[in-house]
Amino acid sequence: MRDEPTILHVDLDAFFASVEQRDKPSLRGKPVVVGGVGGRGVVSTASYEARAFGVHSAMSMAEARRRCPNAAFLSGRFHAYRESSERVMGLLRGISPLVEPLSLDEAFVDLAAAGLADTSVRGVSAFARELKDRVTEVTDGLTGSVGIGTSKFIAKIASDLDKPDGLVVVAPGMERDLIRPMQVTVIPGVGPSTAEALRRIGVHTVAELEEVSAEELVRVAGRAHGSTLYQLARAEDDRLVVAEREAKSISVEDTYDTDHVDRRILAALVDRQAVKLAERLRRSKVSGRTVTLKVRLHDFSTHTRSATLPGPTDDARTITRIARTLLTEVDTSGGVRLLGVGVSGLADWIQEDLFADSPEAAPTEFDEETSATLASLGRRQDWSPGMDVEHDEHGRGWVWGSGRGVVTVRFETAGTPPGRVLSLPTDDPALRPWRPAPPDAADVSPGSGS
Repeated sequence: MRDEPTILHVDLDAFFASVEQRDKPSLRGKPVVVGGVGGRGVVSTASYEARAFGVHSAMSMAEARRRCPNAAFLSGRFHAYRESSERVMGLLRGISPLVEPLSLDEAFVDLAAAGLADTSVRGVSAFARELKDRVTEVTDGLTGSVGIGTSKFIAKIASDLDKPDGLVVVAPGMERDLIRPMQVTVIPGVGPSTAEALRRIGVHTVAELEEVSAEELVRVAGRAHGSTLYQLARAEDDRLVVAEREAKSISVEDTYDTDHVDRRILAALVDRQAVKLAERLRRSKVSGRTVTLKVRLHDFSTHTRSATLPGPTDDARTITRIARTLLTEVDTSGGVRLLGVGVSGLADWIQEDLFADSPEAAPTEFDEETSATLASLGRRQDWSPGMDVEHDEHGRGWVWGSGRGVVTVRFETAGTPPGRVLSLPTDDPALRPWRPAPPDAADVSPGSGS
């Protein structure tokens, strides 16, 4: 624990939805929901206007539509989120050498390493207000909530106390008073199962948790988790801000709108994921020893199977061969709604795979009908809601929706007034997806609408 409030946590407010509102003038001030737009999709982020109707992250998209039918339901544009995230992370790294990103929209910053002249409550408060203004500036209008405390645990809690666009600094010595009235779920790692186990012994709040002995918590939650609960209930957290968070695994997974039963189709989908995964490994310049297959069945039960190699690999044929074998160990006769292939045990070197050129490592051969079906799926243009598009005559815009051979587009960008809506044939040769040029290929300045 530190003597001064020098750990800062910044959390961009309703990040994905806020980026969409920033880049789509017609959606500003209106409910926006970002996530999987298919029948089995879940909400990733909801704007504060949508949250007023009870929509929240991890809710099924079907329930979100029932609660807020007039919202804009968008599939997400990760290139736009990544760009804004990189601007914020670059800003933070210019402040302190110790920045620990947790996701695209949040990070810890060690202010002690930033060399601030004044690390009192007043000093860090003034610094945070300036930081928040700079975040809004570099992101062309996004806001972030900031929490500052003597530990990562307290800083993260503080950033969530006054959303959106909030700032809370917890003075040294006030940590226990802050958390005692809170529900135990505020503690990291206390999910539904742990909360239920604590409820059974009469613990609902952190104050009640503080009264439980270490021995009892170990009995209820296990040695490691119980010890952590005992410490955090007393606001004891000495974790450091770590500049580089090392990836533990890399994976590819997809959720399907309809259950897949055909083993040939499942094998083809696994093959595709293995190739994508190998490409990601090579781009990241890492390899892995353990291949894991994740299968979620029609009844929502999830099954994983893993196999470990003698040495790390990034070879698509090797990953495919193992993933195919793992697939045979799962009963998929009832239908598969999600498939995923991942690699863990990462290393920055590769051991030559002696089996890569063996016959069983060759790509799967499918009959003519299966191959044609997969090829057709690969050629189909998916006009997903929210995606950026460009038209030869009407310029840039975004997809509102599509179906029955028609795609509806609102032609506007971040730098224009709300635009007009046009319905076009889905095969209109003048309409195409739009992606920003790479940074080294074009000079994209803030506020340009890119």
